Amino acid sequence: MTETTAWQAKQYMLFEHERTRPVRDLLAAIPATDVRRAVDLGCGPGNSTETLAAHAPGAAIVGLDSSADMIAAARQRLPQFRFDVSDISTWDAPGPYELILANAVLQWVPGHERLFPSLVQKLAPGGSLAVQMPDNLDEPAHRLLREVAAHGPWAPRLEGVERTMRFGAGWYYGLLKPLCTRVDVWRTVYHHPLAGGAGAVVDWFKGSSLRPFLAALDDAEQQAFLQRYQDEIAKAYPALADGTVLLPFPRLFIVATR
Repeated sequence: MTETTAWQAKQYMLFEHERTRPVRDLLAAIPATDVRRAVDLGCGPGNSTETLAAHAPGAAIVGLDSSADMIAAARQRLPQFRFDVSDISTWDAPGPYELILANAVLQWVPGHERLFPSLVQKLAPGGSLAVQMPDNLDEPAHRLLREVAAHGPWAPRLEGVERTMRFGAGWYYGLLKPLCTRVDVWRTVYHHPLAGGAGAVVDWFKGSSLRPFLAALDDAEQQAFLQRYQDEIAKAYPALADGTVLLPFPRLFIVATR
């Protein structure tokens, strides 16, 4: 099994600037308050935690991630903060927190109808739950991923691998508004310029959506799968004159204040 089968911090951070920009936009929309305790759910290699620390200087911050590789990278990057390997779905710290940040992670966690209210309950009065999730399952990159997975010798093992749970802005607003004094929901489409053509698009998704597919395949199958996927990506995302591919990436943002 190659290193592409794990959630590798190095692979994820190939596009650090592009992956960090949404968390900066998310934090900028949080109502001003004195943040004494904060938690970064799905902290990854610490890029979001670093941005959180700049937003709330002096706060006691804990970062959580299910990947030991990501936590090791975060600890090396920010040794002044505590980072724990932990599963969000079973995380039971009572709080209270003035800020709970979940950047590009809750799309992997099931049961949002229970999860989101439980996170709000961990907030101090006036505290905020700040969430950003990719909203791109209808984009060509994901459609092609599903098609390649379903039409190859690996199809039986990859059935049901991709995340399919999705809700719109109205669903989250309706769920959270009875529990909060303020709920702000919006959607932004980023257009990321990636140098390197279709290969760069594939490299982007190796750090996220491709991970569970590759984890189910052996080395030879991984290479065949990636080649077939890249061939389809090249058709869907033609390069511009300078060789750059412009990757549209929709994201859903939620700031729920208790």
